[in-house]
Amino acid sequence: MSVRIGDPAPPFSLPARPGDVVDVGAIIGREPLVMLFFPLAFSPVCTEEMCRMRDDWSAWSSLGVKVFGISVDSPFITDRFRNELSIPFPILSDFNRDVSTRYGALHEELLGLRGVSKRSAFVVGRDGRVRYAWVSEDPRAMPDFEAIRRAVAAETAAAGR
Repeated sequence: MSVRIGDPAPPFSLPARPGDVVDVGAIIGREPLVMLFFPLAFSPVCTEEMCRMRDDWSAWSSLGVKVFGISVDSPFITDRFRNELSIPFPILSDFNRDVSTRYGALHEELLGLRGVSKRSAFVVGRDGRVRYAWVSEDPRAMPDFEAIRRAVAAETAAAGR
């Protein structure tokens, strides 16, 4: 079952690189958050998705949002992927598939591989609740970056009141 709009965002901690665990649960409910689950680092569509975020980073950072990419690749691969592509936000390793499962963002089987993250996007508000949720069965589908940006902007505007 997927996390839906209005649900509390499940807290979690995942490694960004070997030995460097990021406690996303400590951020949930404190500031706006975007989580982008993607199938596999270095695959063409996943690379395109993360590079689109990188290339538009000034617009995202001006919104004051924390962004995390999440895949089932090992922390060695997520770190290398982030470094080689100069991604300005953490790419977290959900190697054990716990977080992808809790968020309803896990393919049982994809292209003969078991347990690969579905391409998904979640926006979490300052109150810790999901403001935007999109989970795709199609690994080639790209998230609607404008819809994500609108959800973040609405959350930022609400906090400014």
